Amino acid sequence: MCGGFTCSKNTLVVLNVCYILLSFIMIGVAVHGKVSGVVTSLPIVSGITFCGVFLLLISVVGFIGAIKHHQVMLFVYMCVLFLIFIIQFSVSCAALGINEQDEKELLRTGWSQSSNSTKYDAESLFDCCGLDNIMEGVDCEKLKCGTECKPCMDKIQEKIDTAFNAAGTVGLLFSFTELFGLVSTHKYRMHIKELGEFA
Repeated sequence: MCGGFTCSKNTLVVLNVCYILLSFIMIGVAVHGKVSGVVTSLPIVSGITFCGVFLLLISVVGFIGAIKHHQVMLFVYMCVLFLIFIIQFSVSCAALGINEQDEKELLRTGWSQSSNSTKYDAESLFDCCGLDNIMEGVDCEKLKCGTECKPCMDKIQEKIDTAFNAAGTVGLLFSFTELFGLVSTHKYRMHIKELGEFA
């Protein structure tokens, strides 16, 4: 019967091994993005790396707590997992619920706060000039499109929409695995408590 002590323990161990693998993937993607020059923004790379390291630490706490039957570690793991679930669920719903007008406003704000080198990187990546009009572009004559360049708003906004939808969907699905981990941890802690009373 799955739902007993051994099943709960094995479920937690497997779930945390998956989280550990996921954290290594996140750290690897961040490093690859920085090394290959795909992502030139340091805060983005740092954020992804931090999330990967944090997930690794929490997964190790859950893994050791499950293997060693350690009530305190499992309690800390449950509390942190619950907080991560709440934050991730909220952010994922917000990412899925953002409309096109809000995406454009975010893009305009980001564009106005970006340095000229970042703007030029975006223009050369999307082969466009300026955000809303080509007059606000940076070194448009150096781009492949030359004098035929169009504004970047539509191209970048399409990518942002795809990114928000993908990130929201993946985040929402991943948050439910955290909820599953939370329930499994609670059930496992109750089994440990019952075994302690019978000993």
